[in-house]
Formats: sequence, structure tokens, C-alpha cells
Amino acid sequence: MENICPLAMIFFCVIGLAIAQNSPQDYVNAHNAARAKVNVGPVIWDNTVAQHAANYANTRKGDCRLVHSGGRYGENLAGSTADFSGTAAVNLWVAEKPYYDYNSNSCVGGQQCLHYTQVVWRNSVRIGCAKVRCNNGGTFIICNYDPPGNYANQRPY
Repeated sequence: MENICPLAMIFFCVIGLAIAQNSPQDYVNAHNAARAKVNVGPVIWDNTVAQHAANYANTRKGDCRLVHSGGRYGENLAGSTADFSGTAAVNLWVAEKPYYDYNSNSCVGGQQCLHYTQVVWRNSVRIGCAKVRCNNGGTFIICNYDPPGNYANQRPY
């Protein structure tokens, strides 16, 4: 197997891989992979939604607390005490899928599943996400969705 990162270039390859997992297209791809599995159309990146996410993420740099913005968009938050990629955050939300029961349209077993349902909400077609490294060394990631999802008595797909 060919080494795609020669020894002298490992630092730059690692940095490049970390950046790649935080690009707008990486967030879109991670969302669309989950949406395709349940036959939901794709999302696109929206700079206005992304600006809202970035503005709010910057307000959390001081404490990295997972507190919702209360804005007009749907919203998923993720955090870590270390560096964490945007793709990893989306995968964390998608990992709630086993706890969503389509027939009852509810989370089962007392587990959380609303992050997952927001990712695959069929009417949410525009996303914008942001990541900040917090003053405490942690990471705060936010994705906003337009229009928002998770309406009572409605199924995500």
C-alpha cells in the first residue's frame, strides 16, 4: 500500500485531514449520507444559516457550554473536551438512529434521538455549521437547519 503522507509531510497531512473534516462540504456530505439511507433529499450549504451558526459558536468560546441559541433555525450542538471534527459531530447525532422508532414516531428506551431526526428532517433543506475551539481547550460545534424540524406529531421522513 502506498503511503499518501511521506514521513516529512505527516504534520501537514494530519492538519489537512482535520481541516477537511470541518469544511462546508464535509458537513453537507455527512448529513446527506444519513438522509440518503432513509430516502430523504439532500441538504445544501447556506451562507446565511452558516453565519448564524458562526456568530453563536463564537459566543460559546468562553465556556463551551452546550446551550441552544434560541434562534429561528433548527439546531444540533456537540462538544468535546478535546479537538473534535464537524464530521464526527454529525456522526454522533446520526448514531442516535437506533433510538428512533418510526412507527411510534418517538425516541425509545429513554434515549435521545432528536438530533438524529433533525439531521434527516425532510423539510430541512439548508444547513450551516460552525466549529470553535474554546478557551478551556474544548470544542463547540453547531449545525443550524432551515427550515427547522422536530415538530410535534410530524414524522421526519
